[in-house]
Amino acid sequence: MLVTKTFHDIQTQLDSGGRALRIFVISPSISKYPQAKFPGVVVFSEIYQVTGPVERFASQIASQGFVVACPSIYHEFEGPEAIPYDVEGTDRGNKYKIEKTVAAFDEDAKLSIDLLSTLPNCNGRIGATGMCLGGHLAFRAAFDQRVLASVCFFATDVHSATLGKGKSDDTLIRVRNGDLTGKGELVMIFGKQDTHVPRTGRDLIRTTLDDANVTVSFLEVQAQHAFIRDESSKGRWDAALTRSLFSFMMEVFDRTIGVDLGPLVDDTKPLEHVC
Repeated sequence: MLVTKTFHDIQTQLDSGGRALRIFVISPSISKYPQAKFPGVVVFSEIYQVTGPVERFASQIASQGFVVACPSIYHEFEGPEAIPYDVEGTDRGNKYKIEKTVAAFDEDAKLSIDLLSTLPNCNGRIGATGMCLGGHLAFRAAFDQRVLASVCFFATDVHSATLGKGKSDDTLIRVRNGDLTGKGELVMIFGKQDTHVPRTGRDLIRTTLDDANVTVSFLEVQAQHAFIRDESSKGRWDAALTRSLFSFMMEVFDRTIGVDLGPLVDDTKPLEHVC
């Protein structure tokens, strides 16, 4: 499908006197069907805001038949423009990541979901995805009852609980408290050579999710951090692996938000041990 692009500027409550949150919206467009409705997906970016790679990733999702919202996460500190993938930009993005409160990150997610839910071309069935910092934000978006599936690429700071101001988030605490139990579907994707999330960290995340009986798929692949970034990846981009995992993500979205499944009915039965 072809896509169209626009944006919405929304004032937040936690920074009511500051710069508005800009949410870029990428929508599928089908000729002669101006009233078509589609599911929605929030795409959360890395620490560099909505860069070329993030926009291309989001546009590919939109072209599959999803209205995509991409929030510019650092509106408290600067405008919505992409932050460069250089040393200064990396330092700036990492600095903002621990200056912004977790509550403010959550408010941006809520406002992005709110926006999708009110757009005339969105049917209100919402998913989320993101990479790096955005992977963690997509994980936290799953706490929102309206998010039916979250696909998280190499989510940082989950295992260490160091997201946000004070470097003390409650993501895994909320999982242990049951805030994801019985809700939507979660997918965690990590590279086994990711220096940002070591094996012990990945094991902690997986065990915590399993112990809380969260519906989760946990994928570990032969890749480094940022392996889906097709620009300035510092030699880590794996196009073939990215294509494969993009297809996996789209299967999840097609199955969970692509169709209206009606209310959840838990009719789980013990599995038979058969050959």
